Amino acid sequence: MTPKPMPLGLAPSFGFGDRLGTATPGHLDSLRAQGGAIRGIFAQQSIREMTRTQRTPAQVVSAANDALRDAGFAEPWGADADHLKTQQDVDATSAAGFVFFTIDPSDHVDATADSLSGDDLQRKFDAVKSEIDWLDQYQGKSIKIKGGATLEFDQTVVQRAAVKYGRAITHATSLGSYIALVSAKAGQEFEIELSIDETPHPTTLAEHYIIADQCLKDGMKLVSLAPRFVGDFEKGVDYKGDLATFEESFKGHAAIARQLGPYKLSLHSGSDKLSIYESFARITKGLFHVKTAGTSYLEALRVAARHDPALLREIIDFARQHYDRDKATYHVSAEVARLPAPKTVPNNLELEQVYLGLWSDVSKGKGLSNPGRQVLHCTFGSTLTDPTLGPKLKALIDAHPDTYRKILADHFGRHLAALRAGM
Repeated sequence: MTPKPMPLGLAPSFGFGDRLGTATPGHLDSLRAQGGAIRGIFAQQSIREMTRTQRTPAQVVSAANDALRDAGFAEPWGADADHLKTQQDVDATSAAGFVFFTIDPSDHVDATADSLSGDDLQRKFDAVKSEIDWLDQYQGKSIKIKGGATLEFDQTVVQRAAVKYGRAITHATSLGSYIALVSAKAGQEFEIELSIDETPHPTTLAEHYIIADQCLKDGMKLVSLAPRFVGDFEKGVDYKGDLATFEESFKGHAAIARQLGPYKLSLHSGSDKLSIYESFARITKGLFHVKTAGTSYLEALRVAARHDPALLREIIDFARQHYDRDKATYHVSAEVARLPAPKTVPNNLELEQVYLGLWSDVSKGKGLSNPGRQVLHCTFGSTLTDPTLGPKLKALIDAHPDTYRKILADHFGRHLAALRAGM
């Protein structure tokens, strides 16, 4: 009997997003191939994604549960209610059986804080300081992080953290308390991830420390934290940035997570970031969570490339028309004008490579920065809810489940193998 989703605690974990509701068999194949060292979160969807795909929380959990039951899977697995912003989001996902709740306080982050100084910073600080009760806990102090740097909390550091994250911390702790209340009433175990990655500027080590320290002091059942790391984590492509710089900065975040928690560090927009996976797993010493989402949808389009190239061409044309509107909530840099229209690429294999190609080295599995993938990634909701294209794609996937399963097993097998290499 397949167990219900459950908290996975500090075990290394990997989140598989499934926007079509048919990807779990391929996800499971990839997880089984790596021998069980990493736990799977098979039901993972944000409120935004469910709105765009017109799926309910119950449908997301049921799709994963049914596939795992059919496969005879009896290991612990998780269900992640991603990017929760309101109590209503918590109510809906808790009732459906989600047990991993990702709080997203990004609406309460002041993204201008990093560019402020002098009187401008002071003005912003004066506007929020009456709402914050933790300033004296840090200002003027030095905190040594074992295995890491000494954090200096001078006035500017604390004021900037208060402006940037003060209201976000308040919102996060309030929603965390509500999750605990709802879960207690339901007699349900739970765990919480805090996502502060959807901001334009990296989270400093001092900011990380304040945020996590305040959440833990408030009693939040924090299992993982997703800071905004250095570099660019764009959708659908590999990491953009200097790897040595990433590693050096990341060591500080990992040291804080071990000292304050321990809790896991979470990599959001983790799809296809293979170039940093090994160091990510190594530096965290296995205390990690990786979250993927749209890459399974992109790999579904490969089924169209192999079995109905004409449909792939229709989807690409449609995506090109909707991308500029649909990309508004995503961190991407692709420009439609720089990509060829399908009618100018008569060769189907070449068109697939232009819009879906990823691997630059098949033997190592390292990824490319392919703007075509971003155009298709951002327009998943418009495509799947289109009255013509959505049913066509879903019918094609249903008609070729073995192809989709094999594609996913290979795709995520590369992801998990890269993580295992660092463990």
